[in-house]
Amino acid sequence: MEKYDLYIGGAVRPARPQRYFESINPAVGAPFALVADASVDDMREAVARARDSYEARSWAGLPVKERGLVLSRVAQAIRENAKRLAELESLDTGKTIKQTTFIDVPSCADTFEYFSGAGDLLKGKLNPVPAPVRSVTEREPLGVVACLIPWNYPLIMFAWKAAPALLAGNSVVFKPSQHASVSLLYLAALIRDLGLPDGVLNIVASSRHEVAQDLIESPDVRMISFTGGTETGRDVMARAARTTKKVSLELGGKSPNIVFGDCDMDAAIGGTLSAIFMNQGQMCTAGSRLLLEDTIYEEFLARLEEKTRGLKIGNSINYDTDFGPLISEGHRAQVLSCIQKGLAQGARLVCGGKIPPGLPSDIQKGFYLEPTIFADVDNTMTVAREEIFGPVLAVIKFSGLDHAVSLANDSPYGLASCVWTKSINKASQVSSRLQCGIVWVNTYGGFYNEAPFGGYKQSGVGRELGEEGLLEYTQSKHVCVDVTPGGRSLVTSWF
Repeated sequence: MEKYDLYIGGAVRPARPQRYFESINPAVGAPFALVADASVDDMREAVARARDSYEARSWAGLPVKERGLVLSRVAQAIRENAKRLAELESLDTGKTIKQTTFIDVPSCADTFEYFSGAGDLLKGKLNPVPAPVRSVTEREPLGVVACLIPWNYPLIMFAWKAAPALLAGNSVVFKPSQHASVSLLYLAALIRDLGLPDGVLNIVASSRHEVAQDLIESPDVRMISFTGGTETGRDVMARAARTTKKVSLELGGKSPNIVFGDCDMDAAIGGTLSAIFMNQGQMCTAGSRLLLEDTIYEEFLARLEEKTRGLKIGNSINYDTDFGPLISEGHRAQVLSCIQKGLAQGARLVCGGKIPPGLPSDIQKGFYLEPTIFADVDNTMTVAREEIFGPVLAVIKFSGLDHAVSLANDSPYGLASCVWTKSINKASQVSSRLQCGIVWVNTYGGFYNEAPFGGYKQSGVGRELGEEGLLEYTQSKHVCVDVTPGGRSLVTSWF
């Protein structure tokens, strides 16, 4: 099997001492690569090299336009190696090759391209204060930024965090999930010769929890950008508090997908399928609660069931596959446990709910699970309250706009939502009342580099993408210069 090593201080190297963990292809349930397994000492070296590069101003001291040119070269390298990156992302995560080819890899490149030209957003701002001074707010990098991500979207999340952090002038230590590190370590070897000074970007994989904990608690790290589960996010926040560092957290969700009786039903059914079954439901923004108006409840549900049963389950590396495996055997077991809770609490199983029978011999050891729909769900049930992070849809009936909004907001999460209606007025009313960071109207999953993304409530703090996402990786400095005629301000004569 091919080995993928760490990227520390501008060099691709093994862990010290040499130790590797297996990267499992979820589609076949077997390892396909070996990944260098960093120790605490490896991580501390990465942080030290990042700190040294920042203090040397080898990157932060460059004009922002020059930093942008390097990001543009990264985007080009991603596009030139798109086929291999898509294959690795599919093998590593189990998501379909269609998705990695047409969504993940292009999105990764586009994000680097966007931020390569976003330098004007970092320009100083003149403050119109009523005094004889020139008051300017300047934006400066924070220093060493640590980025930690889960396994579901490695390439996209790498771009969302690393591109703005680097453009702002920070040095970055990036830790991917042990379940999905290969594509980023492959990309590191491509980035090495594109003009980043040594130590400005470090990518460190590890299977050991103490390595991530040491990174979060390091006094040399000034910001943590974390994407993952809400419970883990709370732990990250607590550990970061010990050294009073900034945190940006993109956490869990239980997003409502609200379908009104006056929707375009074909569009809403298609959007609902994408919202819950893309990437096998392993998305923080998954529309895992389908709120269906009572006037179309039975018809919509019947048509949705028919479409769901027609999804082709198969090896994720095949282009005709609609629905691939979950990330691991352990995660599948957790999802199956949630399905059992749904049954025990009285939800009606419409379809799915088990390991698919009759799979071809080459993928029988893969971590597959049928796309699952529960109907007649009460919003107090576990399948409606907890983030399952899998292909399990909870269908809840509502009657009228107020009821829909009440159900949608009755959740500890507030990440995303969908609204399906032909009435722009109704869509506007609902959107203004939903307690979440993004509302999609008659669509799902539109992420744009120009627009911010993030959640309310227990779905996190801070924003990714757009101007807000870039400024997350900066700190503001007020520079106040006296311009009093004669050169002496009042304060100089106070005493």
